[in-house]
Amino acid sequence: MTTPPPTLEAPPEEMLTDDVQGPWRMPPGLRRSLPFYAFRPWVKLGSPILLFEHLLTTYGNIACYRFMGTPIVFINDPDYIREILINQASSFVKERTVRRMKVLLGEGLITSDDPIHMRQRKIAAPAFHRQRINAYADQIVSCAANQRSAWRSGQEIDIAAASMTLSLEIVARTLFNTEVTDNIRSINDEVNTIMGLYSFIVAFPKIESVLHLPIPGIMKFRRSKTRLDAVVDRLIREHRESAARGEPDKGDLLSMLLASKYEGDDGVSQGGMSDEQVRDEVLTIFLAGYETVANGLAWTWYLLSQNPEVEAKLHAELDTVLGNGPASSANAQRLPTLADYPALRYTEQVFAESMRLYPPAWAMGRMSTRPVVLGPYRIPPGAHFFFSQYILGRDAQYFPDPLRFDPDRFTPEKKAARPKFAYFPFGGGSRQCIGESFAWMEGVFSIATIAQRWRMSYLDAAPPQVQAKITLRPRYPLRMKLVAR
Repeated sequence: MTTPPPTLEAPPEEMLTDDVQGPWRMPPGLRRSLPFYAFRPWVKLGSPILLFEHLLTTYGNIACYRFMGTPIVFINDPDYIREILINQASSFVKERTVRRMKVLLGEGLITSDDPIHMRQRKIAAPAFHRQRINAYADQIVSCAANQRSAWRSGQEIDIAAASMTLSLEIVARTLFNTEVTDNIRSINDEVNTIMGLYSFIVAFPKIESVLHLPIPGIMKFRRSKTRLDAVVDRLIREHRESAARGEPDKGDLLSMLLASKYEGDDGVSQGGMSDEQVRDEVLTIFLAGYETVANGLAWTWYLLSQNPEVEAKLHAELDTVLGNGPASSANAQRLPTLADYPALRYTEQVFAESMRLYPPAWAMGRMSTRPVVLGPYRIPPGAHFFFSQYILGRDAQYFPDPLRFDPDRFTPEKKAARPKFAYFPFGGGSRQCIGESFAWMEGVFSIATIAQRWRMSYLDAAPPQVQAKITLRPRYPLRMKLVAR
């Protein structure tokens, strides 16, 4: 474990005491509350990555500051992260910014705490069983093949928008068993509106208690949330009516969620989800399964456009596994199938390396409910703890020459040589993303299907800028020129 550099500014709370256990010992960090530094270049509303980078550079792998009286600890050490997510997990709950998203996602898998989270996860688990996920392979490939067939050589596209379109089509097919209808577009539009309000929602004091007031930003959020709930409620009602008529389960995730039951420790069924619970999970899965993978794909195409040697190696794997000749040849090109998935190892490594540099879920947080000991530090309950997949993924200690795009970092041997929590794009512990297998499959098959036919050339002179909201988005369009292979 890396030892932090000497303390530069000892926070005053270091001398506070717990009458039973003795003094708190806080990590090094900022002496004053964060708003005091408001005009420093590393403090910018909506750009928390700047603050995290400053804390790491100045204080080392664990640092603290205060905001509105709350102690906040930033961690960039895999061993400390393991302590929080695994070894001392019972001492933590979701921190404020995630709990604040309950105004959008309700008691979904991202926002709920135990015991609700444990119960919901058990109910939802059958919908994410490997066999169920495997059944979606052909739908993912079909959606990607339709997109690539609509493109023409020399066409200029925004690959971030195109990736969103593709991911939306995949989610519509697998979550709702439908095409991208006006209902699905409506869900997308309202989620995008709410995403644009993310910083406002998180920063607004006690927003839960003022949602009824005529404050402009809150009114905009309330209108979008009402429309969003109405669309999802209609889809749930239609699925329930279909099941009541005895129509067969069509294999979509919503049908599985509606049919799932929770079994207690005694094996006795304790019922399923209410419509409100299903709606919360649908919105959670929609956001997690649509927004995150779409951003992961967009960043992947950008990185491939900048690294022709990696792109050539990817194409070589696709040609070997899927063929590269005309339909009449012995090595005829064909679309990937589920049986090809284990052979697309380098394709998976490309996606993994992309999510190292540009992780869609770029940060996580927890709040302590009891005293926490991390190495030499003893931190009081009520402290917030943050760690960033974005910052860790660019740490030279775990990824030498960290800005170089090198998918060979993710060979089995190199993965085994790193601490587990040096790379965790889908979280960890009991709250690890339940849809991780689906996300990997969607990413690998989308990349394989499109790269089989197309290369992309980045059109802007400047590298793209990141926008850290709920997910890590490109701040501006990623303009690409399509080049036929």
